[in-house]
Amino acid sequence: MKKIIFVLAFLASSYCFGQQLVYTPVNSAFGGNTFNYQWLLGSAEAQNSFTDPNNVQEDQTDLERFQQNLNNQLLSSLSRNVFGSQLGDELKEGSFNVGDLALEIFETGEGLVINILDTKTGEQTQIIVPN
Repeated sequence: MKKIIFVLAFLASSYCFGQQLVYTPVNSAFGGNTFNYQWLLGSAEAQNSFTDPNNVQEDQTDLERFQQNLNNQLLSSLSRNVFGSQLGDELKEGSFNVGDLALEIFETGEGLVINILDTKTGEQTQIIVPN
């Protein structure tokens, strides 16, 4: 009886079909579906228990945020006025010093080039305004 069951199981297994298994990663960074990105990011942020100690927005009240926004707008207005008085309405070629910044403005084939050097830290920035 055991032999008959074994033979029947062997014959039945020969009629079974299988297919190749293909692994597809879930994370879109590793070749997975790109629509999974938002879900993975939301899941990771929900599990994140760490807080950024430098993020002061969470600890500020509405009044403090308003005060900071107002200060930023005043400083922006002052810097525009200082640059306007130093450079005029148009950017002219030449070298200018505004506080700790050394500005060098000149025209090239690419357009107007503005080199900005922070004399305190030595950091440099170059801005090219195309023609």
